[in-house]
Amino acid sequence: MTLTNTQKTVKSGMTLIELTVVILVLLSLISILFVGARAWKRGSDRAGCIMNIRNVQQGMRSYQNMNGHNAGQTVPGALREIVGPGKFVESNPTCPSTGTYSFMDDELPLSGSLYMTCSLAAVEKHAPSDFADW
Repeated sequence: MTLTNTQKTVKSGMTLIELTVVILVLLSLISILFVGARAWKRGSDRAGCIMNIRNVQQGMRSYQNMNGHNAGQTVPGALREIVGPGKFVESNPTCPSTGTYSFMDDELPLSGSLYMTCSLAAVEKHAPSDFADW
């Protein structure tokens, strides 16, 4: 009886299917990362915008209180007295996203109203949810 050597040669490496699966898994993880990063960026832009609105609102109320003005009163040049170097708000705020701010200019808002609003308030919720006591 003669024995023959029938050993198979084993090739090391990955098949094309295994490589495709690995690439698909990596692409899925990267896409989840980008979605999360985009949501985080939108959230931080919204928070920054709301802080800008709050700072201007506080500056306007400080100006109003220090100069004896009433809410709803029209004060010529009020915006120039509130926003600017050495004023209640040091510089003109800019929205962290692509929004623009609009001011009430010379009219001081009534209690529970905002002096400055963002153009993205309706679209991306760049507005505080509760500002009644501002």
